[in-house]
Amino acid sequence: MGRKWNNIKEKKASKDANTSRIYAKFGREIYVAAKQGEPDPESNQSLKVVLERAKTYSVPKTIIDRAIEKAKGGSDENYDELRYEGFGPNGSMVIVDTLTNNVNRTVAEVRSAFNKNGGNMGVSGAVAYMFDATAVIGLEGKTSEEVLELLMEADLDVRDVLEEEDAVIVYAEPDQFHAVQEVFKNEGITEFSVAELTMLAQSDLILPGDALIQFEKLIDALEDLEDVQQVYHNVDLGD
Repeated sequence: MGRKWNNIKEKKASKDANTSRIYAKFGREIYVAAKQGEPDPESNQSLKVVLERAKTYSVPKTIIDRAIEKAKGGSDENYDELRYEGFGPNGSMVIVDTLTNNVNRTVAEVRSAFNKNGGNMGVSGAVAYMFDATAVIGLEGKTSEEVLELLMEADLDVRDVLEEEDAVIVYAEPDQFHAVQEVFKNEGITEFSVAELTMLAQSDLILPGDALIQFEKLIDALEDLEDVQQVYHNVDLGD
């Protein structure tokens, strides 16, 4: 399961070159979460998840506050949450989550990104069955044995706990996201290297050189789209 964290780490490592784009995506996601429920993370679990993710990407407080204030102000800007599925080079599998105020524009742009980069869009459910919704939480300063002991004491049975490079990564059910974090916060740990609700592929695909290059262009093209929030896939991107 270690490869999964590499893919998330790859996305985080590219942040420096795309900070404005990533911050804009978080601003939109925070606004939507705050507008769908109370604009208070303590009573709005969806908002709380987004804010925890934003923290690991160092999203500035001004962007977070602006998005929440916009939701409080009763903005009539509305977004649809839509998921697209498709295939990349050599049968690779891709899931694209979007927030859009123009469905026709979004589907056209997503389809174009697939078509121009060796892929094609599939129907709903075409690849999602090969992925599992998963909470991924990473922290430093503890061993996997120490983390396991803390989770056992809290009576939390998670999927896996692995030491990967300089971090311990916990893979859990999506509904355990906050509970796992609370265990560590009770130990004084408030900074996480990763805090994601993601879709992890059940098996990995290794692509040959040319196909891998084309696949990476496909992922870049999708992530560059304004309406795209998350892109998940089953390709091993390596270290």
